[in-house]
Amino acid sequence: MTTLLFRLASISALVGIVSCATTPPPAPSAPKNVVATVEGQATVQNGAVLLAKKQALQDAVRVASQQSAVAVQSQSSVGRDNRLLESMTMRTAAAVSNTKVLREWQADGIYHVKAMVELSSTGTCQPNYRKRIIATAFPRVVQEQLSDYESNDLDNGIPREINNLLMESNQFIGINSTNLAIYPRPDLAPDLQERNEYEQSKVVKMANKSGAQFVLSGVLRDMEIASDEYMQGSGVEGLFNSWKRHITGSRNIGIDVYVHDGMTGALLFQKRYVDKSSGDVFIPASYTVGSDGFRSTATGQKITEIIHNASADIAQSLSCYPFSTRIADIKGDKIYIDAGAQEKLNVGDQLIVYATAGEGIQLDGGNSYTSNKQPTNVLTIQSITPRYAIGTIEGVVKKPNIKIGDWVRSQ
Repeated sequence: MTTLLFRLASISALVGIVSCATTPPPAPSAPKNVVATVEGQATVQNGAVLLAKKQALQDAVRVASQQSAVAVQSQSSVGRDNRLLESMTMRTAAAVSNTKVLREWQADGIYHVKAMVELSSTGTCQPNYRKRIIATAFPRVVQEQLSDYESNDLDNGIPREINNLLMESNQFIGINSTNLAIYPRPDLAPDLQERNEYEQSKVVKMANKSGAQFVLSGVLRDMEIASDEYMQGSGVEGLFNSWKRHITGSRNIGIDVYVHDGMTGALLFQKRYVDKSSGDVFIPASYTVGSDGFRSTATGQKITEIIHNASADIAQSLSCYPFSTRIADIKGDKIYIDAGAQEKLNVGDQLIVYATAGEGIQLDGGNSYTSNKQPTNVLTIQSITPRYAIGTIEGVVKKPNIKIGDWVRSQ
C-alpha cells in the first residue's frame, strides 16, 4: 500500500513538473499611456480669452510632459510684458492621446486651466487633420552610376511613390512636383547652397506657392555597380565584361530622404537608407518605379522596400506636428483659409492665428529671410467647402494685426 501511494505521488509530481514546463510564459503587457492632472496658465492679451485658454492648455501639456518624463520638444519664453510666448518649432510638447479640461478660471489677467492629460507611451500621435506635403525630385549624386539603357524614372519615381504611400496613410495630401530638384549640388544635400540676402529660401517659396506644409526632397547617394570579378579587356571583350557586371555583380543602394518645414524652412526629417542588390542588378529602361516589372528586379525590390520604410518613418516622425495652413483671403470679419473638408476640418474647429511680429531676420549667412510669428488670436471655423474654410476670430478690443499669408495651426 505504501509503495502504491509513493508511486501515485511520484506520478502526480511528474505531471505537475511537465505541466509547469509546458505552460507558456505570460505575454508581455502593452505599455500603458501616462495620465497626469496638471495646471497651466497664460496671460490674457487684448481680451483674447480663447487664445489664452489654448495657451494655458499647451502649458498644462508641457507640465504633464515634464512630470511624466516624456521628451519635451517645444520651448517657451516670457516677453517684456510677462506674456508666455511659444517657440515656433512646429512641434507639440508631447505625444498627446487625450486632454480633458476639469476646471478653468480667470484671475488678475491670467487664464488658469486644470486638465487631465493623457500622454502616449509609444510616442506617436493620432493626427486629426491631413497635412499637405509636396514631393520634389531625388537627383543623382553620380549621374554615370545609371546607364542610358536603364530606367530614367528613379529621380522622379522614388519621391512620387513615397508621396503616394503617405497619401494612402490618410494623414497627408500629396502634391507632385518631382520634375523639380531643389539641390543645385546633390553631393552637398541637404545644404541648399543659398546665400541670397533678404530672400526666402527655396523651400519656403515652394511651400508658399503650392500651399504645402512640408517639402519632401532627397538624393540618390549611391547606385554603383560592382562586379564579383576583375574587369579587364578592351574593345568587344571590354564591352562584354562591362555588361556582365549587371548579371553577376552587385549594386550599392544609398538614398537620402529629407522633409523641410514649409513655414520656416527648417529641416525636420533626415535619414539615409542603405542596401545592396545582387545577381541581375540591371533596371530595364521600360520599367517605372512602382510597377510590377520594377519590383521584379533585384534592385527594384530593394528600392521598393526603402520606399515603404521611408514613408512609414516620415508618417511617424510628423504625426505629432500640428496641422498648419495659410490665410487665403480676408473679407470684413470673415477669414478664408487654404484648407477645407479634404483636410478633415469641421465646423466649430478652432485654430490659432500666427501673425508677423517684429522685423525679418537673416539666418545661416543670409540664405533665408523670415519674420517672427507669434500667436495673436483664435479662428473658429463657421463653414466648410471641400477646398477652403471660412471662419471668424474672437472679438477683441484691439484689432489683431493679421493679413493674407499669415499662418493658422492646430493646437
